[in-house]
Amino acid sequence: MLSSRPLGCLDARTCWLGYRVIEEGRYNASEMTEAQFEEGSNGTVLKNLRGIIAVDQMDRAEAVALALTTEQLVSTYDGEHRFTAADLRAMHQRWLGGLYSWAGEYRHVNVSKGGFPFSAASRIPALMEEFEAGPLRMHTPCSPKGIASVAKALAETHVEFVLIHPFRDGNGRLSRLLAVLMALQAGLPFLDFSVVASERRADYFAAVQAGMNRNYAPMSALFAEIIRRTIERVSDSAAPARAVFSQSLQAFRRSQSLSNSRHL
Repeated sequence: MLSSRPLGCLDARTCWLGYRVIEEGRYNASEMTEAQFEEGSNGTVLKNLRGIIAVDQMDRAEAVALALTTEQLVSTYDGEHRFTAADLRAMHQRWLGGLYSWAGEYRHVNVSKGGFPFSAASRIPALMEEFEAGPLRMHTPCSPKGIASVAKALAETHVEFVLIHPFRDGNGRLSRLLAVLMALQAGLPFLDFSVVASERRADYFAAVQAGMNRNYAPMSALFAEIIRRTIERVSDSAAPARAVFSQSLQAFRRSQSLSNSRHL
């Protein structure tokens, strides 16, 4: 369990760009690549290696890369693997390395969403060390102990990672990918997050905010529902295992609209 809660921009004037907060004043982040937007994108697409300026094109590029990375990582980590902060950096780099120069690196700018601040950039290395020594060590490898137990483990890990928000972009999607891998360790099917991306979207955001007070019960309830619906979907399917995996991967891709660069 982490000893520090996320901090906002307490000592610098800030400039709001969507959910992004770029520090001005004591620290000038304007020269950092991660603080810049692609010329011609009207401040909607982060500066990237492909020169993409259209939001929908970047969304597709990120989604395709995530699907490929997900399939690779499912075959990379086994049921005995204990995840580390270095693993998460490597996963982020593998996913977004072809799009952004800062992929796999902790962010150097402060970010917020609708007045809700994530951890201050200066605190991220220390917080990720605590995250590794706490939730990751406690809950991975994720052992099968019943739906409620697995849901609780996924909830705490997920909430704490999202609150730290260690990377410039892609934190929500990476946190769900970690949940998928942990669930597979517990012997569960490939999680289907479509319920969160649709009718329980508001509940998801509320559950993340509840985690500020280390109240993981709302997120545990959501993960329990995700697990139950996933099991029901797989049980109802007469398709071969490979087809079920493909269908799950498609569902995972669709759910990514919950947390792209314009969302939590």
